[in-house]
Amino acid sequence: MVSTQPIGGYHAGQQVTQISEKEWDLMMNLNLKTAFLISKHIVKEMEKQGHGKVIHVAARSGLKGSGNDAAYVVSKSGILRLVESLSEEVKNNGINVNCILPSIIDSDANRQSMPNEDFSKWVTPSEISKVMLFLASEESNSINGANIPVYGIV
Repeated sequence: MVSTQPIGGYHAGQQVTQISEKEWDLMMNLNLKTAFLISKHIVKEMEKQGHGKVIHVAARSGLKGSGNDAAYVVSKSGILRLVESLSEEVKNNGINVNCILPSIIDSDANRQSMPNEDFSKWVTPSEISKVMLFLASEESNSINGANIPVYGIV
């Protein structure tokens, strides 16, 4: 069952013609605007110190809309374009900008909203954090502007 109420940063279950402006703005503000504001302010500090790592969280569904999820998909897709643009702007300043693309995350909210699914195939928060730790490490210095899939077995 698809939720028609926001769950965390996810809102779906309606066609574009049914989405209210308030619901649209919620997804844009929660997902895309926060990524923009974080980038805008933290990159200035990173430029002063001459290095840094920006890691955003988009979503696998940001790669392609599937219907009845436009506000969420557009907000997450926008993060992908932000990462690509910002990474080009700061690549010569010692700053790496990347993004992870989780699929369905194994969380209590997702288990409750999809109780008949196979949770063992979902990506865990621990698995996501390992990828983020790698992207924050010196071992990822050669990775910039990437959208990294973190799908689990889905």
